[in-house]
Amino acid sequence: MSTLQRPRPVRTDPVPPHYRTYVRELLTFGTVGFLGTVITIGGANLMRTWLGGSPLLSVVVPTMISTMTSYLLHRYWTFAGSASDGSGREVAVFFGLNGVGMLIQVVCTGFTYYTLGLHGGLAYNMGLLVGLAFASAFRYWSYKKWVFTPATA
Repeated sequence: MSTLQRPRPVRTDPVPPHYRTYVRELLTFGTVGFLGTVITIGGANLMRTWLGGSPLLSVVVPTMISTMTSYLLHRYWTFAGSASDGSGREVAVFFGLNGVGMLIQVVCTGFTYYTLGLHGGLAYNMGLLVGLAFASAFRYWSYKKWVFTPATA
């Protein structure tokens, strides 16, 4: 019997097709977005109805809480395979872009409330949802472009 053993074949995991990675990323982005939407809409309605907050402040505060939650979930789940330079640039750009997203939401809510004069709960929530839809599209595009960039070799 020989002391030499045959080398075992190296097991390599197949690289998933690009569309699977994209679909997984989109599903996790959507899940985080759903959680953020629940935080934003729930918080906005709570502040507006029960706490008597202004319609715009009622959008800003829950959106800030949602943004903090979303950053952590996106960094460590949705875009976990992306590079991070660790310098704080990613965090600053993320929160800056979320500020733009929040502005989109505030403009849609303010337009519904102040320009159209629709003050009911249904109109408020519809304005909020339209703003969230536009802001979510902007956020996904901007995160891919400027925040969670592919790892460099």
